[in-house]
Amino acid sequence: MNYTTLDPSKTYLITGAVGFIGFYLSKKLLEQGCTVVGIDNVNDYYDVNLKYTRLNQLEHFEKFIFIKGDISDKDIVIKTFKEWKPNIVVNLAAQAGVRYSIENPDVYIQSNIIGFYNILEACRYHLVDHLVYASSSSVYGANKKVPFEETDFVDNPVSLYASTKKSNELMAHTYSHLYNIPATGLRFFTVYGPMGRPDMAYFGFTDKYFAGEPIKIFNNGDFKNDLYRDFTYIDDIVEGIERLLSNPPKGEVKNNIYNIGNNSPEKLMVFIETLEKALSNALDKEVLFEKIFEPIKAGDVPATYASTDLLQKAVDFKPETSIEKGLQKFADWYVDYYGQK
Repeated sequence: MNYTTLDPSKTYLITGAVGFIGFYLSKKLLEQGCTVVGIDNVNDYYDVNLKYTRLNQLEHFEKFIFIKGDISDKDIVIKTFKEWKPNIVVNLAAQAGVRYSIENPDVYIQSNIIGFYNILEACRYHLVDHLVYASSSSVYGANKKVPFEETDFVDNPVSLYASTKKSNELMAHTYSHLYNIPATGLRFFTVYGPMGRPDMAYFGFTDKYFAGEPIKIFNNGDFKNDLYRDFTYIDDIVEGIERLLSNPPKGEVKNNIYNIGNNSPEKLMVFIETLEKALSNALDKEVLFEKIFEPIKAGDVPATYASTDLLQKAVDFKPETSIEKGLQKFADWYVDYYGQK
């Protein structure tokens, strides 16, 4: 079975289309001749110039339709569904960031709860072949059992962001059950790569280096019990989504949840050292970050580690890009994009 077969005759609606994952997924679908309708409010949570750089690339494609709007505005969502009649919907619009959710809870409720509710309501009245939506590894909270499996108990979120993502899974389950909407939730594990989110640690560390500032590492300087993260390269995330798009849940309960992670957690300090090496290669000189160690932040978890057995069984795919390869691609892009050479 060819799991990556996409139907160019179908219309794909992608919310958060100029976000990190949304951009790469939109681009991949457009390259294969699909029609992509993208919605994004292009908010200023991080550098809007980066978002417009992504948007400019997408607008080179004839079959890309862009709608600047917020999914928390129900009228915009309903109007988009009525006008474009999407066959497959991928909801990637969300207010991201664990720590930011502690400072600005309102935007999380607006985007992640009300926005997703609007998408579900639109899918209810405009039958779609498949709804795919972003969840997060943060739903596992401070689970001690690793690797994290989709069947694990996830009722102890440690951040509002995680709570909103767990809520999305419950809402999708309900709508799938009541209105026969095939829905697939994706628990992403620390996604990174070129043109990524500047609020992510690897991007922030690089910014700090070029600004001549020290980086802050929130692990108490505890190298023995360092934080572990399942870092997943953007191409692997997009490949996983693409394979799932044409494979909606079948059977009585049309609701699936999958981890998309690297299934190979790295110590945070190893990740930082690998980033230093990647930047050294990109700049042809040794790069070492000045480091300040601080206590772990509220809402952070000590480890993330994905079991990818279900994903592999469903679509014969497992993310495998190494951090050496992935971070080198990021470092090369960063140095080029920001003119640091």
